Amino acid sequence: MADYLFRPLVPADRARIVAWLAQPHIGGWWQDGDTEWPLLAAEFGTGRCDMRVVETGGVPFAFVQDYDVRTWPMPQYDDLPEGARAMDTFLGNPAYIGRGHGAGYIRARADALLAQFPLVAVDPSPENTRAIRAYTAAGFVPRCTTPCEDGDPVTVMTRLH
Repeated sequence: MADYLFRPLVPADRARIVAWLAQPHIGGWWQDGDTEWPLLAAEFGTGRCDMRVVETGGVPFAFVQDYDVRTWPMPQYDDLPEGARAMDTFLGNPAYIGRGHGAGYIRARADALLAQFPLVAVDPSPENTRAIRAYTAAGFVPRCTTPCEDGDPVTVMTRLH
């Protein structure tokens, strides 16, 4: 298994994140970089969201963030226990697709979170089969498919200690 470094996202990462969000494999699952970056940048210094760039072998290739499930109104997480963490991620560099890195870094990050928190949850679109496969390979189990805060369906998947 590869070694993964999860370094904090910093303002200097803007161009990389915007470029990754322009990749065709991300289209439809995240908004474009010019829309997403201001949302990410607004979280700098708030303590609400832990945002990370994922690297392996010194090469950045993915983004991952986590936050308490009660941070924002997200009905898909209402039945989860206090202290549970939600995680959102995307593999930005297409050269890393299909090599097991998605499941690898997701598992590594979830392992680190589970050392501190009782449960980690993700909520991919039921149509995002690539993400669901990666989450499943990383040990997440589907709980339900339900509407999220904007009414779109999501598949809530969780991992316990």
